[in-house]
Amino acid sequence: MPECWLIIPEGNAKTTLFAGLALYHIEHTRSANVPIAASSRDQVGILYDQADGFIIRSDLRGFKLHPGYRRIRFEQTLSRIQIMAADDRTGDGAIPTLALLDELHRHRDLRLYRTWRGKLIKRGGQLAAISTRGEPGSEFEATLERIRREATDLSIDGPFTRAASPRLILHEWAVPEGGDVEDLKVVKSANPLKAITIPMLAAKRASPTMTLAHWRRFVCNLPTRAEDAAITEAEWYAARTTETIPPGVSIYLGLDVAWKWDTTAAVPLWWRDDGYRLFGPASILVPPRNGQSLDPELVEAAIRRIHERNPIHTVVMDMSRAEQLARWLETEIGAVVIDRTQTNQWAVEDYDRFMEALRNGWLKHSNDPGLTTHALNAIARILPFGDARFDRPHQSRLGPEQERRVIDALIAAAMAHSFAAARPDPVFVSAYETERLTFASR
Repeated sequence: MPECWLIIPEGNAKTTLFAGLALYHIEHTRSANVPIAASSRDQVGILYDQADGFIIRSDLRGFKLHPGYRRIRFEQTLSRIQIMAADDRTGDGAIPTLALLDELHRHRDLRLYRTWRGKLIKRGGQLAAISTRGEPGSEFEATLERIRREATDLSIDGPFTRAASPRLILHEWAVPEGGDVEDLKVVKSANPLKAITIPMLAAKRASPTMTLAHWRRFVCNLPTRAEDAAITEAEWYAARTTETIPPGVSIYLGLDVAWKWDTTAAVPLWWRDDGYRLFGPASILVPPRNGQSLDPELVEAAIRRIHERNPIHTVVMDMSRAEQLARWLETEIGAVVIDRTQTNQWAVEDYDRFMEALRNGWLKHSNDPGLTTHALNAIARILPFGDARFDRPHQSRLGPEQERRVIDALIAAAMAHSFAAARPDPVFVSAYETERLTFASR
């Protein structure tokens, strides 16, 4: 089978299994090339130490260690293991006979997986990924769900799921759907390593440092949001609707602009006279990965497409670094442009009004995947005086800034919603009056 996934809770010897598998492969395969990608530099070190420990403690012959390069060779077969931190830009030179990805849920995306998968055919290689579950809405979780959905052979036996298709097989151990995560017998059934016992699990659960979120995700192997997530799945999915913004009606547009590092997001908002508020699909543009800036014409084209369907009467945006785009919106689109900076003062107001509307069921969205992903990415950052604002998850050290998990569509939506909640609809007031009211509020 070319692709193999093993999804299993923490503590079940995942890293050790990979180290042993890699050593066996290079000892028994001629000219083998085994790249192993770990999610971080620390994990790279653990992986290498596990392989090193196998060789030293078992007195294995023929292996040559290169600690400085995190490389292991087996001279008799002219084979090698190379352990590295996950990065598709440095992993595209590998032609693997066996490629291994450790803790795939912690990789910033699946680009390296896709890069190595594309190279398997050259030598008839295999690709294996091993991980615990991730956060709902992540690329990892979306791919995992697609693997199950597209499986031609699916079997579920209590905590164990096997999903196979012609090119890929998934083995997963987890607390069954509907299972009690506080029942230690149920949790033990999801942890197949014999060394993990019920008394051990009981001590782990009783620790004052253990949280329910960590227990559910890493011990029960259930997808779980971070504890500081701003919007829960229940809140967000309760607000979805099959209704769409009717063609031809005038709208607000929330616009969060980034030229180089983050995404640019434009989110339509229809605010009815009766207070019903509906967000349409987000238009999200990603800057080039070669370090170049996003082409302004692409942003303008995206806004034109929205405007052709629903005339834009008001654009709410942070105009810093986007003054020329703001002038274009006024002259070409004919919209009133509201400058709303993302200082803490305004960001707190955006957060409060958005969350109030979400809790009370006033706010609806069309279940757009882009807006959903950005909304579920966000955390609530608590400020010194107890206020909160939407923020990104903690930044990864693994890659360039634009590859962080982004929330720009949520920011755009919240800016538009906050302004609309406090202002009369500009359809019924003059552009001059709208600008005067905005200026007076600063």
